Amino acid sequence: MELKNMSKEEIELMSYTDLTYLLIKENKSAMSTASLFKRICELLGMDDQDYSAKIGDYYTSLTIDKRFYMLDSAEWDLSENHKVELHIDDDESEVDEVDETDESDEIDDEGDDLTDVDDDMDDVDDDSLDLSIVDEDDLNDEN
Repeated sequence: MELKNMSKEEIELMSYTDLTYLLIKENKSAMSTASLFKRICELLGMDDQDYSAKIGDYYTSLTIDKRFYMLDSAEWDLSENHKVELHIDDDESEVDEVDETDESDEIDDEGDDLTDVDDDMDDVDDDSLDLSIVDEDDLNDEN
């Protein structure tokens, strides 16, 4: 189905994203958000005020629709024109076996977690921490 062969009533029944799909397909090249929506406004007989009021929502609808792919040039193209290649290196996909036991999983007789950091920190006196603020310049001078 080509836009030039469609009646105005048929075009008005289509969504903006469906019209965008047809525009890019017929144009056979990527197009910017502004030029796409300007063309849609022309097809639907919308004025500049409608264009300004609706272009934000239009852009959002393009970003959500998986049929469209945004190029580095900030132009939209059809996703079907761009394939994704996955390269898996078998050497890196090997997983070393790791011992799954963890001390934090151990539980004492009362059912409390032996390594509960929050409980341990409650017992610490703030004055015993002896913290100080160091200026960044002092750090650089020490090195």
